[in-house]
Amino acid sequence: MTDTSPNSINYPLLARPHVCLQGNVDDLMYQSFRDQLQNAPREGTLVFAISTLGGDPEVARLMGDEVRMIREFEGRETLFLGMVAVYSAGATFMAHFPVDKRFLTKGTRIMIHERKLTADVHLEGPLKTLIPTLQAKLHEIEESIRIEEEGFRDIIAGSQVTFEEVCKKAPSNWYFEAEEARDLGLVLDII
Repeated sequence: MTDTSPNSINYPLLARPHVCLQGNVDDLMYQSFRDQLQNAPREGTLVFAISTLGGDPEVARLMGDEVRMIREFEGRETLFLGMVAVYSAGATFMAHFPVDKRFLTKGTRIMIHERKLTADVHLEGPLKTLIPTLQAKLHEIEESIRIEEEGFRDIIAGSQVTFEEVCKKAPSNWYFEAEEARDLGLVLDII
């Protein structure tokens, strides 16, 4: 006899996330994150759910770092639940959870891509004064690449995906479904 019970019964804590984030990853989402965290239980496992098409990767890193500190300083279990779309900055947030603490709902899609930069460099003045302006922009790009690579390493840590593979797929926006994420070991399970 085949078990037809939904997989969600294996993870009852995921039914009622403590922090539910939806929309653009930006300062407004961060404020919602902080407000919901203030109202969350002070003990026990915390469940963070997100559905987003992306946004500011630094805000995602900030929220993720706060989750890490809860885990490390308070010794609390933190679970990630991706719902519908976990794109770009949403995947950056997901990277702050160990793979065995990540879950997706059925039909959820993840998208990982390289960071993007749009900038104009205006050069005017004596030639020797222009070099620091160009060097500053180059340093910004180099540091952004380092941050991007740290994020790639975090999102694949503990999975079957290699760093080379994510670096190869990210430039063309790597989309994959929940089942593939589970099969690659990027998440523990699908509910």
